[in-house]
Amino acid sequence: MHYEIRALAAALSLSLVVLGAAQSAHAAVCASPDARTTVFAGAVDSTVANRALTDGCSINDRVLDDPNTWGSKVQFLSHVSSVTLDLLKQRVISSTERTQILNAAKASDVGAQLKIKIIGFNDFHGNLESPGNQGSVPAGGVDYFAAHIDKLRAQNPLNAVVSAGDMIGASPLVSALFHDEPTIEAMNRIAIDFNAVGNHEFDDNRTELLRMQNGGCHPTDANSCQGNSVGTPVPFEGAKFKFLAANVIDTASGKTIFPAYGVKDFKGNKIAFIGMTLEGTPSIVTPSGVAGLSFNDEADTVNALIPALKAQGIETIVVVLHEGNTTTSTDINSCSGVSGALLPIIARLDDEVDLVVSGHTHRAYNCVLPNLVGRNIPATSAGSFGRILTDIELTLDTATREVMAVTANNLVVDRTSVTPVASLTTLVSNYKTLSAPIANRVIGSVTASLTRTANAAGESSLGDIIADAQLEATQAPDFGGAVAAFMNPGGIRADITYTNAGTEGDGNVTYGEAFTTQPFGNSLVTMTLSGTQIDTLLEQQFTSCGQTSTRILQVSSGFSYTYDLAGGACTKVDLASIKLNGVAIDAATNYRITVNSFLADGGDNFLVLKEGTARLGGAQDLDALEAYFQAHSPVAPGPQNRITLQSAISPVLQ
Repeated sequence: MHYEIRALAAALSLSLVVLGAAQSAHAAVCASPDARTTVFAGAVDSTVANRALTDGCSINDRVLDDPNTWGSKVQFLSHVSSVTLDLLKQRVISSTERTQILNAAKASDVGAQLKIKIIGFNDFHGNLESPGNQGSVPAGGVDYFAAHIDKLRAQNPLNAVVSAGDMIGASPLVSALFHDEPTIEAMNRIAIDFNAVGNHEFDDNRTELLRMQNGGCHPTDANSCQGNSVGTPVPFEGAKFKFLAANVIDTASGKTIFPAYGVKDFKGNKIAFIGMTLEGTPSIVTPSGVAGLSFNDEADTVNALIPALKAQGIETIVVVLHEGNTTTSTDINSCSGVSGALLPIIARLDDEVDLVVSGHTHRAYNCVLPNLVGRNIPATSAGSFGRILTDIELTLDTATREVMAVTANNLVVDRTSVTPVASLTTLVSNYKTLSAPIANRVIGSVTASLTRTANAAGESSLGDIIADAQLEATQAPDFGGAVAAFMNPGGIRADITYTNAGTEGDGNVTYGEAFTTQPFGNSLVTMTLSGTQIDTLLEQQFTSCGQTSTRILQVSSGFSYTYDLAGGACTKVDLASIKLNGVAIDAATNYRITVNSFLADGGDNFLVLKEGTARLGGAQDLDALEAYFQAHSPVAPGPQNRITLQSAISPVLQ
């Protein structure tokens, strides 16, 4: 009973605050009073005659029964009671009329429901400029991205904007050169609410990630703290929104490195946003980036938080998770042929979870998927690079604070349908001016586009070139004596196109384009592996031998092999098919091979590389690529003839 009294008092107190704001807003538009002849509360007619008041409003205007004005029926009834009492004292209405209006308010559904808009996105990856089309529609660019968010916010002031991870990391030069500070500054100006950490937030280690939240200049790089004013460097402000990391634990303290969840209050109705990255983050991030951290099971983490949230009176729970699915459709609102790591996670989620905003796979989808008790809940993803936004509407029952309905729709960030936000256009332009001398420098040329598009065996023309560049950089005895190089496909982030992207001219390749292709700044590592270990390396490309999804390594010129997907676990590659310059390798012989530092530490679950001996560090991967272009331009696309698929089954590439 005492709890109910306290709750009612709190609701009444809140109603006065809301009433004051609502009356102020309404007074400005009351020059033409509500024209209805009788006083309504929502759809219920009180039969009391409506009449004009001295301030230009009518009694109907004073009732304030517009949808989404009130956070509960109690708030609305308190307001109507207060307004009608005031009108009674002024002798505008009689006591009988007051009773009629109050009865209409009680019979109405005003305040019984509340609609909340959630705007979701994921895998922005510092794409401040448009990354290109979404389908056939020119899409993206943070200034257009912000304009579409503003447009959605205007539809409902009760809203939250959330990111499902990889907001930063693997970014184009205009953001990455400044340690992704420009992206954080842009998101501050958009005023998003929460970002659940993704795996790429850990690219530069947790100290740098904490700086993204807290601000301050990079400890060594003068490109940091340039601010948004050319020639006037200012301190980096840090994120004004909250990073969330429910399943990322500091092993020394036992605490999460960021809050597990954030709460936003909508007229007394609280929504909790639980944010986290995939449990498998350590296997796809350089180990030094996650040293001293543990990553817990996603579903277990969410379910363990539910009792504490419910104890706070929170009944609406949204999970913002950097893990996802794939589908077989190109329709951004389809869920056809859905598969992936998110499915089993949702299948274990507590029934209190109402919505999952996801990411990681760079695929756009709009699904409803079964939870722990078999109830279907929405699961969305907005693709990648700021080309799509997810418009989600939650309808809440304000009495129980439970979700009554959810609708979701993926929308293209169409550059032709809105006016870009000028302040963000300026911000990006200023950073482009700062980066231009570096970005626009021509490093070589190509005879045709070098693409990441893989053939049936998983080999790409750009992958061939990058592997060749890394071999060439480490082939000399003094630089490692390598005989082969291997490149992870996930580290190749963009094609190198023949058609010019700026003013460099068709066929020319700029440093900025090369950087966008290889943005991680990994160093090359040459090590010794036996023939057997090389065979193991190739076996570890497949899901049956430790991978979460098939990842075909790109290989350098002179190295070749055949694989058969019909083979058993860890037996898809015949050792006899692995050849170096046409000669089969020997299981017992040692070979010097080169990989980037991410792979060298066992990244992407290529764990055998951690066993490599006689390691020698080399140049950065991007420097090796630049040197290759300078030595071989114009560079032709790689031949894509080094890997042979024996089975007719095509691999799933990522």
